[in-house]
Amino acid sequence: MSIGLEKLSIKEIMGKIELKHRPTFIENYLNPAIENGFVRLLYPDSPRHPRQKYLLTVKGMMLLNQLSNK
Repeated sequence: MSIGLEKLSIKEIMGKIELKHRPTFIENYLNPAIENGFVRLLYPDSPRHPRQKYLLTVKGMMLLNQLSNK
């Protein structure tokens, strides 16, 4: 269910975690994950890029591995 090594759009991530309200997802989940270094943008210099995707950073992968091992 996680994004793992995949590059996913907001819509794809929301589908995987079964959330439907985009503004709440961005404010409560995506932005904090980016600000804390767990997720990064594929096109960081162009946040509104039409093909923008998101992927886990090394820090995000480490957290994913820790949570998967529990």
